Amino acid sequence: MEIKEIDPFEEKSNLLRYLDLLRSSKVLIIGDIILDQYIWGKVSRISPEAPVPVVEERGSTERLGGAGNVLNNITSVGGDAVICAVVGEDGKGKRIKEILKEMGVPLDGLIVCRDRPTTVKTRIIAHNQQVVRLDREKTDIIDDNIQKRILDLASSMAYQIDGILISDYGKGVICQNIVEGLKSIAKKSGIPICVDPKVKNFNLYSEVTLITPNHHEAGQFYGIHIDNNSSLLEAGRGIIEGLSCENLLITQGKYGMTLFERDGGIYHIPASAKDVYDVTGAGDTVIAVITLALSSGISLRSAAIMANFAAGVVVGELGTYAVKREDLEGIFKGRR
Repeated sequence: MEIKEIDPFEEKSNLLRYLDLLRSSKVLIIGDIILDQYIWGKVSRISPEAPVPVVEERGSTERLGGAGNVLNNITSVGGDAVICAVVGEDGKGKRIKEILKEMGVPLDGLIVCRDRPTTVKTRIIAHNQQVVRLDREKTDIIDDNIQKRILDLASSMAYQIDGILISDYGKGVICQNIVEGLKSIAKKSGIPICVDPKVKNFNLYSEVTLITPNHHEAGQFYGIHIDNNSSLLEAGRGIIEGLSCENLLITQGKYGMTLFERDGGIYHIPASAKDVYDVTGAGDTVIAVITLALSSGISLRSAAIMANFAAGVVVGELGTYAVKREDLEGIFKGRR
């Protein structure tokens, strides 16, 4: 079967009607929460100690990254979400709690672990350019006790949620036991389970509702370089067949995204962005919007088109940006 092209703009009137449905759903997010720290400064000289710039700090900002950015996107488009993640017993973990509290998100799912630090990505930026990034993390798999606590929480919420979203950043929360437990919960509850995957964990995601790798990740897992329709088809068909997952969405940056359905349908959705300034966080936006839409009863193809428009908004902004309901409403009404 060949790829069928979808014109996303033909669906705008339908998508506008679907926006209100997003408010009716709650998604459980399981994954790696990250504190993104930005230190802003100015470079006026080179260090006499080494050939590196000296950055004079002018300010700093902190925001949620990883699974936290997925949460931001769900809530900002009007959906409801609860997050289950692990932080360290440290100041950065407390800061994540403060941000979640300010958002009105329950803290029940935030597990404090004494033997691992809160994952922090610190970016030093001068003159709108990133000078260096410093990561603080521990990527060992979380211990059995924390795994049990996560699955107990997910199980207790099974009849309060409409979908499960796995946000895998490879920081140790997502492992075989967690994924198998979540798949079982989703199956018993009859709700979708969607995954933004890490390549090393691809084999864990058999029989999930949807996985959303980018074309680099899909090609790396399948063992080929995706650079044309032929290689895209080969990898997409191979992944969906090999994993026995229900559906696969391969995102392709400025070229849009391609949806592979279990029944054999393949649909390409061209990118909607007029200008691309920064792709940071676009994958978080895609998995957030498509999972929320599916959890709201919206069809897979319509959910994918909505996620495509949402990603188009995000890549048109500098830095990490959570798509807002009014952004999508403006697009669907023809104001953007």
